Amino acid sequence: MKLIAIETATEACSVALSVDGAMLSRHAVAPRRHAELVLPWIDELLASAGLSKRQLDAIAVGRGPGGFTGVRLGVALAQGIALALDRPLVGVSTLAALACAAPPSPRVLAVIDARMGEVYHGLFDTGDDLPRTLADEGLCAPDALVLPGAQSWVGVGSGLAADDGALRRRLHSRLTEVDAGALPQASDVARIALDALARGEGGAPEMVQPAYLRDKVAQTLAERGLA
Repeated sequence: MKLIAIETATEACSVALSVDGAMLSRHAVAPRRHAELVLPWIDELLASAGLSKRQLDAIAVGRGPGGFTGVRLGVALAQGIALALDRPLVGVSTLAALACAAPPSPRVLAVIDARMGEVYHGLFDTGDDLPRTLADEGLCAPDALVLPGAQSWVGVGSGLAADDGALRRRLHSRLTEVDAGALPQASDVARIALDALARGEGGAPEMVQPAYLRDKVAQTLAERGLA
């Protein structure tokens, strides 16, 4: 199986090529440069592997949640490539890809800074390598996020540093390990997508839609205290 994966939902820009189990990738923290980097990186990875786009079997993309522009860009690029090649497209949760940055654990909290005083959050079990969703993904203020049960969790993602680390401070007694600098990687999007394809998932590119979780993408002047 030969698959290209794209992840642009955060400040990180990431592209990966999986060729029969071998993984090549490009990844950099490059805010506002995603549009200029993704396609050249794809060409570079294919050239390194001695492949053409026509030899790809499938495309995968991190569908969000994350920054509105980055999510929209990644999905649009992946849809365009998949449509041009007539290949299946697999949409992968960006929070699930982020959860892969945590050590294997039955309880992983993946959180991304959503700005505007909120965080995107997802709960996962990564004990069997690939993340398994434990609850619906959501969007809330750091002081509204509640971890179920009484067990300890592993926390990853920029949401733990949002609002001067408000969520990390509030949940410190529940988090045994924290990596607030973790970012989603296209290589993990690829791994999750390959598993989905093996289970018969993935299909028409137009069926993959961005997961914004938020309809409103900017605060008014009054909400920002500037009016």
